[in-house]
Amino acid sequence: MTLQELKYVVAVADERNFRRAADKVFVSQPSLSASVKKLEDELGVQLFERGPQEVLLTEAGRQVVAQARRVLDEAARVKVVAKEKHDPLRGTLRLGVIHTIAPYLLPDLVMALRSSAPGMPLDIEENLTANLDQMLRGGLIDVAIVAEPYSATGIETVPLYDEEFRVVVPAKHPWARRKAVSADELETQNLLLLSIGHCFRDQILEACREFAKPAPPGKEGNSLETLRSMVASGLGISVLPASALTQRYANPLIKVIDFLPPTPLRRVVAAFRTDFPRRAAVEAIAAAAPTLDLPVKAAPRQRP
Repeated sequence: MTLQELKYVVAVADERNFRRAADKVFVSQPSLSASVKKLEDELGVQLFERGPQEVLLTEAGRQVVAQARRVLDEAARVKVVAKEKHDPLRGTLRLGVIHTIAPYLLPDLVMALRSSAPGMPLDIEENLTANLDQMLRGGLIDVAIVAEPYSATGIETVPLYDEEFRVVVPAKHPWARRKAVSADELETQNLLLLSIGHCFRDQILEACREFAKPAPPGKEGNSLETLRSMVASGLGISVLPASALTQRYANPLIKVIDFLPPTPLRRVVAAFRTDFPRRAAVEAIAAAAPTLDLPVKAAPRQRP
């Protein structure tokens, strides 16, 4: 049995005529007929009912042709895979992104990559850092965009950008007219945090250590947008990354306030397996990051 014979069988099934099938695959009708008969003899089943006007599939033929289509599809995929490996900027890239980055980074990143790597569509997984870590190490995704601190055996990271944090308060809050506040001052306020499991929660608690205690019921959200809405409703104040506070997310019910120096920030990185063969795809993401219209700062590739 050869791929060519399977191709002939599929052609006959599609055309329901040996002559038209032979023309379709660019061989003579006798050669095609002989190849199909050879395959039938090898398999020990009749694949076609040969009528004077039309050729019909037998029950066995329907099953064999269905399987032949799958085999031919997979065989064609071998060339695609090899081509993707030859050109790392071609072929789907399975990209994981944490919840507090995805909505704010991806619209601009996708636009940039469509220009610099148009043959590399993104299959995107949005999830928590812990889950993306397992998926990355298990080979279920190729690259994960996460925030430091992050490290794992067999994983490398490339810095993408540094992003400062801002305080958000209700528009009628006593701080609404202030330009900046210190992290220590947040101790007197009802601070709204993401639920446990989000690394952004841990980063806020690291910057404002006095809040490293369980939040009262109702003071946690499952997304930054939920926290934004809770602040707008007057429930309390929160801390959001700068990328979540661009003009497109402006809300008249919220006031954004800077931190006094030193300003808390996070470093966003692209993580990938050390032996990942498409390193150029990671570099394409890293190259695109500084060009995005986001309120972030370029992160040095090497630290002092």
